[in-house]
Amino acid sequence: MNTEPTIQLPGQWSTFAPDVDWVYYFIYWLSVVLFVAITGAAIYFVMKYRRQPGVKAEPSGHNTILEVTWTVTPLILLVVLFHWGFKGYVQLTNPPSDAMDIRVRAQKWSWDFEYPNGGHTVNQLHVPVNRPVRLVMSSSDVIHSMFIPAFRVKRDAVPGYYSTLWFEATHVGQTDFFCTEYCGAAETGAEVNNGRGHFNWAGHFSMIGSVTVHRGAEWPEFLDGILRAPSINGVEATPAQWGEILYRERQCFTCHSVNGSPMTGPTWQHMFGHNVDLQDGSSAMADENYLRRSILQPNAQVVRGFQPVMPTYAGQLNDRQIDALIAYMRTLQ
Repeated sequence: MNTEPTIQLPGQWSTFAPDVDWVYYFIYWLSVVLFVAITGAAIYFVMKYRRQPGVKAEPSGHNTILEVTWTVTPLILLVVLFHWGFKGYVQLTNPPSDAMDIRVRAQKWSWDFEYPNGGHTVNQLHVPVNRPVRLVMSSSDVIHSMFIPAFRVKRDAVPGYYSTLWFEATHVGQTDFFCTEYCGAAETGAEVNNGRGHFNWAGHFSMIGSVTVHRGAEWPEFLDGILRAPSINGVEATPAQWGEILYRERQCFTCHSVNGSPMTGPTWQHMFGHNVDLQDGSSAMADENYLRRSILQPNAQVVRGFQPVMPTYAGQLNDRQIDALIAYMRTLQ
């Protein structure tokens, strides 16, 4: 197994990769050989049998052996390729019974990963090395597609449907994953810089993330760590500091500014402790209860002038994380 990338493919980081690469390179080099052979033969015959002055062209008839050969030979190649492809498909769609499940929820424009202990990460998938992992995926809005090039796996996340993808990582380190189903983009707001308007955008291109493969001994430590506040310079972050980290990690910045600039959602600046006007004509105090409800049931009390487009974070944020976000909002006065 070659973990180093080549000109055409990334390194082989999963048990699937060698077999997938073998089929890929077989098709690639077969195509190269046939292209050279067919093009060369065409050029040769064009030159050899070009029209000659005073020579009348005559039909060449047919050659049964040649015609059977160019019909049967590609058929045999297609049967062989189908066999290899179907064998690989069966392997890719039938995870081992002892595979560890990780719940994946896709939404515009981020990936949420829920681990067996209830911890969550966003746009950062963590898995143990040399252990089968099954991703149980769904989407809350449109079709997304999880693609991990180094693992040679890809599967769509579809609204209202569970799809699965499994792999077994064989190399410790970090690699990228992508969303390969175009899921749109949206202008998230405008900023003014030197008198010129600059627009912020979020969208399909924001759904790039990383896969971190841990050694077996590090895996329990990682699971414990995602339930605690992160450390800053070796010291556990305060709730407000953790909230600021979550603001970036959960991509809240794609819809909510912290400096008062208009975006898809209300700015967080000067929000806490102030009344907000709602679409139904009423108003509400932006206290802890209102903010918690807005995170878990975002369309229950929509601020006037904004659309009910925010997805729910119920099941994705635990109580400590919600408290941290609210603590961060309190500092934005």
